[in-house]
Amino acid sequence: MNHRKPSTRRRSRSAVGLGLGVAASATLSLVAATGAAAAGPVAGRSGGAAIAVDLAQARADRTRVNQFDESFRIHEYGPSVAVSAYNRAVAQSVGCSVHAPCRSVALSFQIVTTAGSNARLINATNLSQAVNEHCPGCQTFSGAYQFVVATPRAFTLGSAARRELAVIEDQVEALKTSRVPVAEVTRQADVLARRVKAVLDGEMARAPRATGSDPLADFVPHVTMYRHVR
Repeated sequence: MNHRKPSTRRRSRSAVGLGLGVAASATLSLVAATGAAAAGPVAGRSGGAAIAVDLAQARADRTRVNQFDESFRIHEYGPSVAVSAYNRAVAQSVGCSVHAPCRSVALSFQIVTTAGSNARLINATNLSQAVNEHCPGCQTFSGAYQFVVATPRAFTLGSAARRELAVIEDQVEALKTSRVPVAEVTRQADVLARRVKAVLDGEMARAPRATGSDPLADFVPHVTMYRHVR
């Protein structure tokens, strides 16, 4: 039986100011301090601050030998006093035998957009962890991919970009049924991450810019990608 958290499919994927700032802050502190698993993706605002927390977690053992979890979330924030983004992927393979090894894969893709003078000061944390516990021959892989989009003026992704990202999300989820070695899963995940980066870079070509005497006139819209795999 596959105990996955509810799927974050396209209809619920975009989180924009959900008013969960207090809960998000508490969850962020818990995950960062203790490594505890969040119940699911969290996003919110509190006093002009924006917080996003995403997690993919898979655990395989003798009763669940093939486990896969993926998260693909877009968090769009306008001008904010502060933005914190925490993205984590955790994969564990526990107690399987060398004759019947298990496989655990966790992939988390997080996209965060923010704008204004504080957009260049976003607090971004991107982590992955893969653990084999008494599991000889087991395959365990975790990949955390985080994309921070910073613009001087408020900006939202266009419909064409959203469609392209939806296709990429489907392909990330399709890795669930793949039985290729984890080295190939890593390669494919990296390819998909580069495609996400290309889509977002393309969007920056049409992002609004500050001009003239505006104090943000030197702020060039940009995308920063963080990759952490284990």
